[in-house]
Amino acid sequence: MCRAVRVLCVAEDAERLSELRRASVGAEWELCPGAVDAEEALRQLASEHPERIVVFGAFDELIALVTQRYPWVRIVSDRDAPGAVVATSLEDVRGMLAGMPRPGGPIGG
Repeated sequence: MCRAVRVLCVAEDAERLSELRRASVGAEWELCPGAVDAEEALRQLASEHPERIVVFGAFDELIALVTQRYPWVRIVSDRDAPGAVVATSLEDVRGMLAGMPRPGGPIGG
């Protein structure tokens, strides 16, 4: 059984989150609700189990936690951060997500 890759978007405010979600939408994956703070992002990582996270804004600590706790999650960010690939603009996001390999292995519950 195959399921869509899940993507979590994180931005510093609701307006920017809405822009980031529009830039991230794609037929090949499903968007999680999204977050405007690190606490909510971590909650959604635990409950929604996304394989990708797109982070725009000053979330260096969140990125560090994601790479430590969820090493299989691929990260796209608007800043240079260990474990993340850098999107220089919103227009880059969809292409970067599409270019990432699909996760492999059995589907967990």
